[in-house]
Amino acid sequence: MARFELKLPKMGESVAEATITSWLKEVGDTIEMDEAIVEIATDKVDSEVPSEVEGTLVEILFEKDAVVEVGATIAVIETEGGDVVAVTEAKVETPKEVVAVEKTIEKAVETVSEPITKTSDSGKFYSPLVRNIAQAENVSMIELEAIAGTGKDGRVTKSDILSYIENRSSTPIKTVEKSVAKPEKKEAVKAAPVSVNGEDEVIEMSRMGKLIAKHMVDSVQTSAHVQSFIEIDVTNIVKWRTKVKDAFLKREGEKLTFTPILMQAVATTIKKYPMINIALHGDTIIKKKNINLGMAAALPDGNLIVPVIKNADQLNLVGMTKAVNDLAGRARGNQLKPDEIQGGTYTVTNVGGFGSVMGTPIINQPQVAILALGAIRKVPAVIETPDGDFIGIRQKMFVSHSYDHRVVNGALGGMFIKTLKEIIESWDVNQDF
Repeated sequence: MARFELKLPKMGESVAEATITSWLKEVGDTIEMDEAIVEIATDKVDSEVPSEVEGTLVEILFEKDAVVEVGATIAVIETEGGDVVAVTEAKVETPKEVVAVEKTIEKAVETVSEPITKTSDSGKFYSPLVRNIAQAENVSMIELEAIAGTGKDGRVTKSDILSYIENRSSTPIKTVEKSVAKPEKKEAVKAAPVSVNGEDEVIEMSRMGKLIAKHMVDSVQTSAHVQSFIEIDVTNIVKWRTKVKDAFLKREGEKLTFTPILMQAVATTIKKYPMINIALHGDTIIKKKNINLGMAAALPDGNLIVPVIKNADQLNLVGMTKAVNDLAGRARGNQLKPDEIQGGTYTVTNVGGFGSVMGTPIINQPQVAILALGAIRKVPAVIETPDGDFIGIRQKMFVSHSYDHRVVNGALGGMFIKTLKEIIESWDVNQDF
C-alpha cells in the first residue's frame, strides 16, 4: 500500500489560502479517480478539490471551516501498490467570470465605512468566506464582533454568519464610520427599509446572483459600450444542417446544432481581425495569442455561466460540436471545473434561444467585445438573380456586436460582423462534415 498526500491546489497568483467549507468524504470511504473530496472557498470562487488517485481516504488533516494555505496537505489517501505515490499539485485557475464581492463602501458626506478586515481589533480572525459573506450582506465589523462563533477558538463560521443574517432584525446594529475629512466619527447613513404589503414577496438574491449583478454593473461602468447590428442570411446553413444532421449523429454520436457552426465562423472571423481579441489593462493593450471563445450557457437556477472553448480556431466542426455539447451539458448539471470558465478572450451569447430577435449584451470583462446571436426566422426577402429580382422566403437572423469604444472603433466593430456575415452566407451546402 502507498500513501498519497492530497494538497490544496493553486487557485490563481493572488490567492494564498482557502477555507474548508465541507468534506464530501469521510475517513474510510473509497475514492475514485477525479472524484470530488472536499469543497473549498476563497474570496474569489467556491470550488471542489478532486482526487488524483484511486484509493481509501485514511486521514483528514483539517476540520471544516479551517483556513488552509495553498500547497498544504489536507488529506491522505491510501492507494494500491508498494511504491510511494508521487505527490502532484493540481493548478486551478481562478475564473475571471466569477469575481469576488469587493468591500462594501457606504458613501455619506465626506465619510467612508469601516472595512471588513481579516483580524478585528479584539484579535478575532475571520476567514475569506466569512468576510465575503459579510461584505455581500452589509454586515459591519461591529456586528461581526457581536456574533458568538462556534468554530475553533470561538471563530465565526459560515453557519454562524448565515444564521445571524437570517435572524437579525430589520434594524441592524449601528456602525461607526471613520471620517475622511474630519477626525470625529459619525453614524452611518442607513437606507430606508423597503416597504412591502401583504401581497408582495421578498426574494433574497443568491450569492451567484449578487456576483453576476456586480460584474455587470462594473462592466458598464468600465467600458464605453456601443453596438453594431447586421442581418445574416443563414438559409444555406439551415438546409445543410437539415441534410446532414442524422448522418452526423450516427457517425459522431453528437447532435449537430447551429451553435458550433456559428462558433466556428466567429473563430474564423477573429483570426482575420485579431485586434478584437484583446484586453485593456490600464493604458496598455494586451493582444491575445489564443482564441478562447466564451459560450454563455444557462444554469438550472436561471443564472448564466460562461464556459470557455480553448483554442477554438484550431477545432474543425466535429471538434467544435463535441466541445459545445460537452460544456453546455456539464454547465446544466453544475459540473464545470474552475479552469473551464476562465481565460476567455471573446464571448458569444445566444439570445435567440429565448426567442429574442436581437439583444445588446454586456461585455464580459476584461474582454472588449461580445456577440449576441438572434433567433433564426423565416422572412420574405429580395432575391437577386441574373433574370431580375424576386421575393422569396429566406432564413435570417440578426447578430448584435457590443464592443468597448475605448479601444474598438466603429470601423473595426462593424467590419467584424460584416466579415462574419460573408463567411456564414458563403456556406457550401454540398460540403461534407
